[in-house]
Amino acid sequence: MAYDRYVAICNPLLYSVVMSQKVCSWLGVMPYTVGFTNSLISICLISSLAFCDASINHFFCDTTALLALSCGDAFSTEMVIFVLAGFTLLSSLFIITVTYMAIISAILKIQSAAGRQKAFSTCASHLLGVTVFYGSLIFTYLQPDNTSSLTQGQVASVFYTMVIPMLNPLIYSLRNKDVKKALLRVIRRKLFP
Repeated sequence: MAYDRYVAICNPLLYSVVMSQKVCSWLGVMPYTVGFTNSLISICLISSLAFCDASINHFFCDTTALLALSCGDAFSTEMVIFVLAGFTLLSSLFIITVTYMAIISAILKIQSAAGRQKAFSTCASHLLGVTVFYGSLIFTYLQPDNTSSLTQGQVASVFYTMVIPMLNPLIYSLRNKDVKKALLRVIRRKLFP
């Protein structure tokens, strides 16, 4: 989606040529393939472990909760999963960051303030959604195990599995002027009755 925004803002006249069926297919298939491969490796590694308990003290069957139930030494499995998750998370975040740096650079080159505002509003909701989503994932998965508590992991998992999907429609609907006006009216009534 970041690349789509990049092409729409930086090369708007070439959008239909650049975003061909082949490119759109590639942009859909590659993340799916990486995610599937990452999950397959994680499942194979975790399924080779012996488990001491059948009760998972978590809201869903997360990798960290399963690793906590293993009887033997799961350090190597944990490190491989940490490296895979880190690589997947940080590489996709890097691509999105570079794309948005190019978008911001292109927006700053626009002469009119109205043009800059329109271009930025096109991608601001996506940027906010990405920031919230990646922030919670980094907080959840890219921290050493000894510093995180089970409760902290549960709260973080609820945040990125329930709260963020509930916030996404709100974030994307804020592009609508009527929704913005209604939200501002509600805020004004609550703050200044």
